[in-house]
Amino acid sequence: MNIQQFYDEGLAHASYAILSEGKVALVDPGRNPRQYYDFAEANNAQIVAVIETHPHADFVSSHLEFHQNEGASIYVSKLVGAEYPHTGFDEGDSFQMGKVSFHSLHTPGHSPDSISILLKDENGKDYALFSGDTLFIGDVGRPDLREKAGNMKAQREELAKMMYHTVQDKLKPLADDVIVYPAHGAGSLCGKNLSDARQSTIGEQRATNWAFGDLDEQTFVSSLLEGQPYIPKYFGYDVDMNKKGAPAYQRSISRVSIWPEGSNIPAGALVIDTREQDKFRAGHIPGAINIMNGGKFETWLGSIVGPEEHFFLVADSAAELEILIFKAAKIGYEQLIKGAVVNPAGMTETESTFDVEAFKANPDAFTIVDIRSADEHKNTPIFEESINIPLHELRERAGEIPADKPVVVHCAGGYRSAAGSSIVSGALKGAEVLDFSEAIKDFQEVVH
Repeated sequence: MNIQQFYDEGLAHASYAILSEGKVALVDPGRNPRQYYDFAEANNAQIVAVIETHPHADFVSSHLEFHQNEGASIYVSKLVGAEYPHTGFDEGDSFQMGKVSFHSLHTPGHSPDSISILLKDENGKDYALFSGDTLFIGDVGRPDLREKAGNMKAQREELAKMMYHTVQDKLKPLADDVIVYPAHGAGSLCGKNLSDARQSTIGEQRATNWAFGDLDEQTFVSSLLEGQPYIPKYFGYDVDMNKKGAPAYQRSISRVSIWPEGSNIPAGALVIDTREQDKFRAGHIPGAINIMNGGKFETWLGSIVGPEEHFFLVADSAAELEILIFKAAKIGYEQLIKGAVVNPAGMTETESTFDVEAFKANPDAFTIVDIRSADEHKNTPIFEESINIPLHELRERAGEIPADKPVVVHCAGGYRSAAGSSIVSGALKGAEVLDFSEAIKDFQEVVH
């Protein structure tokens, strides 16, 4: 038996290939199937099964593609209501592959249809748990708000109670030496206190994970619900796509319209300009949003741009454009790209440069907008008089910002404020909008 973990840093997403006797089963694969095919080919094996622990909200899975191309069986809970061909895989269900067997545990809490996969070795001994978004290293999955109907507050509490019983009844009884392979690590929005570690054991989690503590149900529920991160706009879209099964990756990528360099983008179109901040400041399409190509590009794209919108993607090289299309495809957003273009015509609008010394001399002369999360703003304040509008809400709420003084936008390190200042600049026509950028780091030790 060989277990291979594949880790996507951008989405903090872990997927797995399990090899036994020339056969491979995948757990929660990402959108691009290539790495899994490469693993199978390198081991002279065939991908025969794909297991989905739940319909993922934060990335698009390639499960349907493996069924269509390889005839692989897709195993998923019947509770999902999956619209693709699948085999129901619920509590008590199992299947054999080579010398190992896979057993489904119903582990609701993150979502009502979540399962965890218990892998047993050739001797029938519990060997590993593929815990999806149920159990993370150091935490458990957030009660997922993906459903569109019903009382959201009541639903969150109901799911949190389910998670309590999942921990008590399904996870705690497992042996200490069972290896834990979660679907996410630190940086994921599917939980709040995830570790950087990529794997653990039940014994280690029993000793260190708060959820395994001796807590009553209400204390557990309150702790789980408190301080969860925001929900990006794209989460519901990805759940729906994963329930249906995504279009084949390479074919969908090839349909993105690449426009000739220097093309004119239609007036009024939504433009996502991914170039470095200094290039954006020097000139860009009026109203463009500057989401730089960084480690969390796909998350911020799906947080700022809604799945009902279409947009143009701008970069300064063809190679960069290709990378960005791949990143957009991880969340299914390649289908929303109306055109991808290198250095389009009409990049006329420029941004003012922020004078830090002028700000220090008279901060009251500026309207300060803090685009960090509400928790960041509350727990690590930087400017008492700042207006807090989190970046993912900024397009909808920029009109709340008074424009009688120059507006300066800050985050924690400079990446988010590039996007934030471009959004505010596009919304407040005629106002002077400045980006604090990395200079904010000099102000974080002192609370004003």
